[in-house]
Amino acid sequence: MAKRKYIFVTGGVMSGVGKGVATASIGKILQSRGHKITAVKIDPYVNVDAGTMNPTEHGEVFVLDDGGECDQDLGNYERFLDRNFSRLNSLTTGSVYLSVINKERALKYKGRCVEVVPHIPLQVIEDLNAAADHDKADIVLVEIGGTVGEYQNILFLETIRFLKLAHPDDVITILVSYLPMRNRDNELKTKPTQYAVRTLNSTGIQPDMILARAPLPLDNKRREKIALNCNLSIEDVISAPEVDDVYEIPIQLDKAGVADRLSKKLGLTKRKRDMKEWTRFVGKIKRLKKEVRIGIVGKYFGTGDFILSDSYLSVIESVKYASYALGVKPKIDWVDAGKWKTLNQYDGIIVPGGFGSRDIEGKIRAIRYAREKKVPFLGLCYGMQLATIEFARNVAGLRGANSTEIDKKTRYPVIDVIPDQKEKLEKAKYGGTMRLGAYPAVLGRETIAANAYGKRKISERHRHRYEVNPEYIKKLESKGLVFSGKSPDGILMEIAELPKKKHPFFLGTQFHPELKSRPMSPHPLFLAFIKAALK
Repeated sequence: MAKRKYIFVTGGVMSGVGKGVATASIGKILQSRGHKITAVKIDPYVNVDAGTMNPTEHGEVFVLDDGGECDQDLGNYERFLDRNFSRLNSLTTGSVYLSVINKERALKYKGRCVEVVPHIPLQVIEDLNAAADHDKADIVLVEIGGTVGEYQNILFLETIRFLKLAHPDDVITILVSYLPMRNRDNELKTKPTQYAVRTLNSTGIQPDMILARAPLPLDNKRREKIALNCNLSIEDVISAPEVDDVYEIPIQLDKAGVADRLSKKLGLTKRKRDMKEWTRFVGKIKRLKKEVRIGIVGKYFGTGDFILSDSYLSVIESVKYASYALGVKPKIDWVDAGKWKTLNQYDGIIVPGGFGSRDIEGKIRAIRYAREKKVPFLGLCYGMQLATIEFARNVAGLRGANSTEIDKKTRYPVIDVIPDQKEKLEKAKYGGTMRLGAYPAVLGRETIAANAYGKRKISERHRHRYEVNPEYIKKLESKGLVFSGKSPDGILMEIAELPKKKHPFFLGTQFHPELKSRPMSPHPLFLAFIKAALK
């Protein structure tokens, strides 16, 4: 068996330069050559996972089939590589330290003094190999979050150094660095990249390749300058200018010779690539003219004076995939829940997941607008719960109906905590304790949901503590709400919808369909939603 190869992707002096997409794109072009790839994200925060973090702090929480709550980059890996990953593919400072501490408590170190170095880097290496073994991978892509100069990253950089010492021919480090541009003369500045490389050098690591992110293509003069000052061949300084769509990046990197350079450095067998399907997909995107306007009514997109769309990244991408498949270009707007009166300009309305009471009444008014004006509506997780509350109040006559998450004393608790979650909340056990991961559901015959899926048994990813209260199901159904998806035992309501004769498309899911949508296989519910929005 060939030796396992490791490709580490680190950042320069600036965060948010696209390391996740770069990692996924490198994985894609290597995968297109028949290599077995796995991808691991390492985050420097002390949180054991991403589950307890506010989306405006760190982007969306991406949930895996096994219930792992991960950084949004796991979503990029799954979408680009078209495969499912597990919680083994997500590491944090907290999770690594926890593993080491648990081992020490169990005497796994046989009485030795356990130290930050070497035991933390050795644990990281063990975890990387566990992910590779699980995925039967011969190449491990590892994205290290943050920037190269942060002290939080030092132990993960030590991991690279350890592996490089042990396997010098099997480890590659790629630096993703941004070149800022002075507006007055359009000159791309190389000093931040030079500084990033020297900072990386100070940890004992020399990058093998630089992906130079910039507003414009990098000219040869600057490539030569970077190569000279960073101790690289000019062929290893890759121009990676901004593109209209991130799905162009694998094609861009492939044309730049990244896969060939990596193959040569790692001694990989040269293989023919097959990027035909991906190239057709990107070509189709560029040709689209007709638009569909979708309004997303959320609360996690504002951060100061700026919009953070990463809070709903998977929702955005799912809308794109469904729109592309139907031959239209999506125009997606963020709608503040308090400004629901602007909704008349949209072909479809989405209320995504969330928690807590802030802006809830605005979302409920937006849902009422969609229901009464017959605008296609898709509610995701909390969006389904709020749609149930809106229906209970304004159709079923249960004035003041609410969720006990919002109002513990509500007269009509149509949404209530799942019984086995109640004890966890009382004991303040929040992290990793929700109903998480893939669960099966059964769909009712001749429903919008069943027609969209084309089958009656499904499996979807969940992340919630609250559910439709069983005490109110008959009342809601008697007034016309259809629970078209249920858990196999019939206890938990998974999908709520209005019959097509009453509304062209009004559907909410307790699960998160956006987490399973892929570029070449859009999720069936998003397809059905966009189809309705186009009518």
